[in-house]
Amino acid sequence: MIEYKKLRKEDVTLALFAGFERRQVVTKCWRQEEDGWKIREVPFVDDWNAENYVFLVQCLQDTAENGGLVLGAMEDGRLIGFAAAAPGKIGSRGQYVDLASLHVTAGRRGGGIGRQLFSRVGEWAREQGAEALYISAHSSVESQAFYRAMGCRLAQEVQSFHVQEEPFDVQMECPLA
Repeated sequence: MIEYKKLRKEDVTLALFAGFERRQVVTKCWRQEEDGWKIREVPFVDDWNAENYVFLVQCLQDTAENGGLVLGAMEDGRLIGFAAAAPGKIGSRGQYVDLASLHVTAGRRGGGIGRQLFSRVGEWAREQGAEALYISAHSSVESQAFYRAMGCRLAQEVQSFHVQEEPFDVQMECPLA
């Protein structure tokens, strides 16, 4: 049975991620071109190394400590998925809560864990007074299919700091109404 629970700063440690597999073999991605969005062959392996996990733990701890949401999907005491929403709101009207992370361990993707995490973060964001989630989303066709299935669309107000951080991400939003 999967338990979804809010994680506190002290819950987020490197040990929490033992056995978590971020690895994603990517073959095709969406790319914005002069005449619109196109699917292109862009083969690579997206994976995290030890340094990435150290950075991730620090970011998630900061999020939990500063009023954001860190949500874990746990099964038999093991982390199999997680999502994080940054504290505060962004956008010209404060209309967005930033979905900073959403990941499911490789062997468990496609089973509804990501949908549950996304929905629960959306509920939390609505409680914070947000109109929409903002997502700087991976451009792989698989990630884009997930976000589109969740009701996401291209962001009406692109947040430039996300574009600078990840220029190939697709800037999206998901209305919460």
